[in-house]
Amino acid sequence: MVTHVRAEAQGDERGALLSFLAEQRGGIRRSVLGLTDEQASQRPSASELSLAGLIKHVAEVEQSWVARAKGEEPAVHREESNWHECFALVDGETVTSQLEYWEKVAAETEAFVRSAPSLDDSLPLPKAPWFPEESVSVRWVVLHLIRETARHAGHADIIRESLDGASAWDLVAKEEGASWG
Repeated sequence: MVTHVRAEAQGDERGALLSFLAEQRGGIRRSVLGLTDEQASQRPSASELSLAGLIKHVAEVEQSWVARAKGEEPAVHREESNWHECFALVDGETVTSQLEYWEKVAAETEAFVRSAPSLDDSLPLPKAPWFPEESVSVRWVVLHLIRETARHAGHADIIRESLDGASAWDLVAKEEGASWG
């Protein structure tokens, strides 16, 4: 369960980027170890963030960026009326179902990044105030996903520690049957 990002093979920039993205995904996945859906849905601060909601959000965000990069529509359409559902389990969703969905999204991301002719390829973005440019490169998309996932991995650490005092390292040690002493 411990994730180490090994040095990439000479010239394997795609592999390096995908490894760093996988490392950050692992941080969020570890945050729900041993929790029920109810515990993972708790919001222990003034924020609306929960661990379950973060998992759902990062999976949706990753899927939507890769879909746009491929010239497709995102699987889930978010607008003002349903934006709140982006951060909460609804309609029978579970942490397990969201983790399974995210695993499929991750495989699609890897296939897309590995199949792109060049990381420099430019991808058009729809006009919207939250998109930085009219187009971005495949490399930019992957770096953006790393940043987005890492940011939320930090949130997940804080939320988990607020729930039961467990840190990511405590969770990994417990899962692997290791001890610190």
